[in-house]
This record gives sequence, structure tokens and C-alpha cells, in this order.
Amino acid sequence: MDLLIPSTGLLFWMTITFLVVFFLLWKFGFPVITGMVKERQAFIDESLKKAHEANERLANIQKEGESILQEAREKQAQILKEAAETRDAIVEQAQAKARNEGARLLDEAKAAIEQEKKAAIADIRQQVATLSVEIAEKVLKQNLKDDKSQMDLIDRMLNDVSAN
Repeated sequence: MDLLIPSTGLLFWMTITFLVVFFLLWKFGFPVITGMVKERQAFIDESLKKAHEANERLANIQKEGESILQEAREKQAQILKEAAETRDAIVEQAQAKARNEGARLLDEAKAAIEQEKKAAIADIRQQVATLSVEIAEKVLKQNLKDDKSQMDLIDRMLNDVSAN
């Protein structure tokens, strides 16, 4: 039975030892343990706060990155639009210049043709006048008695001119 029921002296000394150990722990051990727990809790809280701030900064950086990318895309689209407009303007200018140059060359060609036509007509008139004067001179120089001899002379002269 001694195993199940301890003696009073043993119970007394165990209680005193327990109280001394409890008092020492209460005075020196628990404050250190609770201080370390509080310090650990403060470290964890600070780490969580820093992690939360880092997440916020990361979210802000991502938002800024997305806004920068969107702005870059908009600028790219604007530049492409301006380049297309510039290209179209240059093509239109080149076409207008080509049309103007073609019209100018056509006008110059028409003027040159008209000039040559006038020169050719003037030359033909001069030749006809010269020929008429030569025919009249020959007719007058000859003493022509009848119409038949005059017609023979005119035919001969026309054949001479045709041969030349």
C-alpha cells in the first residue's frame, strides 16, 4: 500500500520542493520564457507586416508595370498610325507630283507637235508659193499659143516636182 499512498513526510517535502521550483520558475524562468515568446511574436508580427508591405509594393509595381506596358502599347499604336498617315501622305504627294509631271510633259509634247505642225504647214505653203511662182514664170516666159500647150507644160512641171 505504500506505493499507492505516499507518506506524509514525503508528501510534505515534495510540496515544498514543488513550491520552491515553482517560485524560482515564476521569478526567473517564466518572465524569460514569456519575454522570448513576446519577442518571437513581435518578430513574427513585424515579419508579417513587412511581408504585407512587400506584397503591397509588389502589387503597386505590377500595376505600374501594366500601366507602363499599356502606355507603351498606346504610344506604339500612335506611332504606327502616324507612320501610316505619313506613308499615305508621301504616296499621295508622289502621285500628285507624277500626275503634274505627266500633265506638264503632255502639254510640252502637244506644244511641240503644234509647233512642228505649224512649221510643216508654213513650209508647205512656202513650197506651194514657190512652185506656183515658178510655174507662172515658166508659163509667162513661153509663148503659149493654145490651151493644149499650156496643159502639157503644167503636166510636165507637176511630173518634175513629183520626181523631186
